Amino acid sequence: MCGIVGYIGNKEAAPILIKGLHQLEYRGYDSAGIALLGSGCNEIKVFKAKGKVANLEEKVDAALSSESQQTSLTTGIGHTRWATHGEPSETNAHPHVSMSGDIALVHNGIIENYKLLKEQLESNGYEFKSHTDTEVLVQLIDYYYQRNGKQLVKAVNQALNKVIGAYAIVVMEKSNSNHLVAARKASPLVIGLSNDNTEFFVGSDATPLVEYTRKVIYLEDEQIADIYIGKDIEITNLDETSADITIKDVDLDISALSKGGYPHFMLKEIFEQPHCIENTMRGRIIMREDGLYEIKLSALTNFKAKLLRARHIIIVACGTSWHAGLIGKQLIEDMCRIRVEVEYASEFRYRNPVIEKDDVVIAISQSGETADTLAAIQLAKQQGALVFGIVNGVGSSIARESDTGIYIHVGPEIGVASTKAFTGQVTVLTMLSLALANAIGTISEEEFQTTCHELTQIPQKMEKVLEQNDTVENLSSMFTYARNFLYLGRGYNYPVALEGALKLKEISYIHAEGYPAAEMKHGPIALVDEEMPIVFLATHHQLYHKIISNMQEVQSRNGRIFAVVTEGDEDVKKISEQVVEVPNTLNCLVPLLSVIPMQMLAYHVAVKKGLNVDMPRNLAKSVTVE
Repeated sequence: MCGIVGYIGNKEAAPILIKGLHQLEYRGYDSAGIALLGSGCNEIKVFKAKGKVANLEEKVDAALSSESQQTSLTTGIGHTRWATHGEPSETNAHPHVSMSGDIALVHNGIIENYKLLKEQLESNGYEFKSHTDTEVLVQLIDYYYQRNGKQLVKAVNQALNKVIGAYAIVVMEKSNSNHLVAARKASPLVIGLSNDNTEFFVGSDATPLVEYTRKVIYLEDEQIADIYIGKDIEITNLDETSADITIKDVDLDISALSKGGYPHFMLKEIFEQPHCIENTMRGRIIMREDGLYEIKLSALTNFKAKLLRARHIIIVACGTSWHAGLIGKQLIEDMCRIRVEVEYASEFRYRNPVIEKDDVVIAISQSGETADTLAAIQLAKQQGALVFGIVNGVGSSIARESDTGIYIHVGPEIGVASTKAFTGQVTVLTMLSLALANAIGTISEEEFQTTCHELTQIPQKMEKVLEQNDTVENLSSMFTYARNFLYLGRGYNYPVALEGALKLKEISYIHAEGYPAAEMKHGPIALVDEEMPIVFLATHHQLYHKIISNMQEVQSRNGRIFAVVTEGDEDVKKISEQVVEVPNTLNCLVPLLSVIPMQMLAYHVAVKKGLNVDMPRNLAKSVTVE
């Protein structure tokens, strides 16, 4: 949630900040703002706007063009806000400035004890303009700043030691335009460096930085970075001890941050899936000279002994990643004969879960920054479990906290509704299951080779599904009227039904539920009438004929049936109003194909309704706070 950018250097800060905020729009927000400062400037200049970054950009351009500036504004911080405390408004938008005017701050996170701190500050004469927890934090920093000889790093340290909650912050001081201070706890923050320390960049993630530098520092929890032009960055821990600094090269394709001719990022990312899945498998599924396949996963090699003796695996995830985890459960149990539980990370972290030292906890997250999932794996590590991360965000918090893991390598996913990350996660879980089963000996060589071969064919089969995009677009107009949808599937397609329903809810704002098809008679069938669209995932598998029976029950009650079927299926066509065909594949790989029509249907219904597909209301791409 929320986006943070910061810049200090020799260029005008405003254009860099505005561009960075545009690149962070995918994270979700309702208002935006920047604060600017330059050498000789006698005040921090703050600009805020409710709504889109474009509104802020107009306001900044108008103000700066009309001013007779005697100094360049080369230092600044910016923010896109997603409301937590206080409604969306210019007053509540960031940056917030202290009552003294000496300090400005942007913040991502939640300060849980802000009410108590606010009361204490009010008793010391501080007055508040907004309803945010962030204004409390900037006033608290100012309180220590005024009492410690205006030493900003020390003031930030003292304030953060009083704070309970999560934060990523960047702070600037009026008296020094060559200085920024950044800090984080349970919320991501990245610092970019120029080669000669003449420019520094700060971001919630690397997307606003990569145009200017590939050298980054990922701040760790409870670290404070002292950023000063012309000097090396100094990083200290909250206990004031010095922290080690690791500079990494970020590998991010700038072209991936543009729509590439598509009307929306979501559609682009749906169509990128064949290429992305090839990248996920590249160097991992290998055909040997003898024509046989092998799977090479360094994560499995490095922790082979512990993975092989695991008799209990817990998958923790949220949202779409949780649905991928449900497929992972079936894959691992089918192939490896290991007991698997799939837990919502948000519930797991607050229970007292039974975790044994030989257990493996698999954490799945697109961003690698999901707050609940991060907290869940920290709990698991405390109890001695091996933590295995499956993430897309290279260098992310979950990747760094995990003992081992696998990157899905699908590239940046900008659309809020996850598409290619889901299929990337399922592909990684399939490879992991195959490799582990092969090592344990719970899968025959013939089945292993057949499944590996069929997995390598999935990208070209995805292409065939994508060829039906126009068909899905045409039939989607039939469903824009709907207020409710029901998605039904069995076996490996049941999690796909859940994912299809989630996609529709996220971007079209139509209520939808996913159910195991056999559970339809245990309640949902009461909803069926001539106005209820029902999506059946009816590909060929061992329960196919039972799905046909479920469809006939819906047909007899005048329900409107849309089905995803295996190529060449004529039986379902006789029952359904509309069908989309997917190529035949192994049952365990069907979700990689059957999910694509679900993604396309949600996308086209939302577009037909005139909705903002890439930035649906109230949602953020990365949920970095509870």
